Amino acid sequence: MTTLLMVGTRKGMWLGTSDDERRSWSWTGPHFPMEEVYSCLIDVRSAEPRLLVGSSSSWLGPQVWRSDDRGATWAETPNGAIRFPEDTATTLARVWQLQAGTVEGEVWAGTEPGALFRSTDRGETFELVRGLWDHPHRPSWGEGFGGQAFHTVLPHPSAPERVLAALSTGGVYVTEDGGASWAPANQGIRADFMPEEQRFPEYGQCVHKVARDAGEPERLYLQNHGGVYRSDDGAGRWVDIGSALPSDFGFVMVAHPQRAGTAYALPIAGGEARWPVDGRARVFRTTDAGDSWTELGGGSLPDDYYVSVVRDAMCADDYAVAGLYFGGRDGSVWASPDEGESWQEIHRSLPDVLVVRAARLP
Repeated sequence: MTTLLMVGTRKGMWLGTSDDERRSWSWTGPHFPMEEVYSCLIDVRSAEPRLLVGSSSSWLGPQVWRSDDRGATWAETPNGAIRFPEDTATTLARVWQLQAGTVEGEVWAGTEPGALFRSTDRGETFELVRGLWDHPHRPSWGEGFGGQAFHTVLPHPSAPERVLAALSTGGVYVTEDGGASWAPANQGIRADFMPEEQRFPEYGQCVHKVARDAGEPERLYLQNHGGVYRSDDGAGRWVDIGSALPSDFGFVMVAHPQRAGTAYALPIAGGEARWPVDGRARVFRTTDAGDSWTELGGGSLPDDYYVSVVRDAMCADDYAVAGLYFGGRDGSVWASPDEGESWQEIHRSLPDVLVVRAARLP
């Protein structure tokens, strides 16, 4: 097997390859030099994987690129692929998220300004999901510190018409009818930046990332701007599971690709100091759906790491013994081939890392 790692940065993208041991890596890049790469997708649903990249150039604007030869060559998607209809009077700024759907050929894209687009042809063309764009809440959505990040799209694995989406700052929304209508799904999530009596609003939370449990698709894990949560009913209600962590602030949330109840977080000291608690780079793992957490990385991750790890800069691959990967804003990339038990730095001195995606390929 070949393991492919996509690392998108502020100034281009790098591709790493390894075998199934995932201990020795070779690299190509930069691809798309001087372009911001916020989103990557390794779509393994066909015989030959398709790579998609959402980049943004200061000169040419945002674009979705595709490769069908594992990154050896790249092609622009027609007309930029993602464009707002003229009647919206809106211009695309960034493609924050690219996510494979559960229907053949389906790809979802989350953008800034906050919108959702859907492709039915493997990312060749995209169409605006009007049900969410026309939602009465949308004009009230704000922006996080890094912009209006539409960072999460989670299609249901067995019910294609059910999709969860989340953005900062707007919160979680769910559709049960393939995107025709959407409802907020934020019950129990705090908004600490609001006045005390308004800290549990219907929408407007600064959700940072959501992940779906591999074995229980109705179970979801959420990292908020203050607060780590779990839902056991498909986002109907959220409960706090962050009390055992050293901080309930952070950006990433990653579910194990195959094991129920297992997820990973990387706590950060807080909004005023966006680096790991006490400068110690540590990943925390739960194997009981957030009832308890175990610290990982001692002895192999650095103890002097005053670096932020942003929401899409950590991921897992799809091996039975999952590999974990994260990139820092100092340009370092760290990998664990054994579910976080041991770590090694596999690249350094890149531009600040914005997104990391991994998959095993034949």
